[in-house]
Amino acid sequence: MSTPAVALSGARLAYGDRVLWAGLDLEIAPGEFVAVLGPNGSGKTSLMRVLLGLQRLSAGTVRVAGSPPGRGNRHIGYIPQQRALDPTVAVRGRDLVGFGYDGHTWGLGLRGIGERRRRVDAALAAVGATAYAERPVGLLSGGEQQRLRVAQALVGDPSVLLCDEPLLSLDLAHQRAVSELIDGHRRANDSAVLFVTHEINPVLPLVDRVLYLVDGKFRIGSPDEVMTTETLSELYGTEVAVVRVRGQIHVVGTHSELCEDTAHHGTTPLPGATAHHGAAGHHGVTGHHLADH
Repeated sequence: MSTPAVALSGARLAYGDRVLWAGLDLEIAPGEFVAVLGPNGSGKTSLMRVLLGLQRLSAGTVRVAGSPPGRGNRHIGYIPQQRALDPTVAVRGRDLVGFGYDGHTWGLGLRGIGERRRRVDAALAAVGATAYAERPVGLLSGGEQQRLRVAQALVGDPSVLLCDEPLLSLDLAHQRAVSELIDGHRRANDSAVLFVTHEINPVLPLVDRVLYLVDGKFRIGSPDEVMTTETLSELYGTEVAVVRVRGQIHVVGTHSELCEDTAHHGTTPLPGATAHHGAAGHHGVTGHHLADH
């Protein structure tokens, strides 16, 4: 059997008396796509920080691409949340992508410069960003900036791709485009993907397994195993309804337990779903999406 791309054993992360998760055993195989779900504060981004070497476990062990996590690991690609850059940022798109190739090294030599240019050009072409590669990134749209972040993560051909809410704030078209770029690289390079998201539906066809974190508890399994009324009700400790409509998953439950952003509520509950305390639709009348988990 091949070495796991990511391996956590007995992993525990706590801040003082607050335990985010404990006893976490997870192995992600090369080429596997794992989505990480859960409410705000459940430790999804903290898990990313652990794998990037920015946060130490409270207990247990972790290895990424066969080694302990640490900064500057060329085997790891990282795609952060989509955040608009300041319009005054003058760095070109090409340069931003290049940082993903050699930002952790000192000097490349003439031969290295040529290889860098080839890699950057290929990454830009792969994400459809060649047309604006010479423009300052601060003047680009949010979708264009996120394509460049994907290219930056992929330029070094990583064996592990860590994605922290890469679809946040993107419209449906850009969500689909970014998801397909990530999946295309995974399939072409047999890379493992750990994908933190509030909304599983854009990547549901791509996901092999789900890690769902809630209040120190977790479940790991296929979407069909984890995304069920019984499993989520047990995790949240309250009745939760999981409804599938036209191939999409919708979750309806108690406001206080399932959603920390109540601004999205106030419309009609999903027909046929069990709603508590008026739990209502998110982004319209299609029910409570996972976008708040």
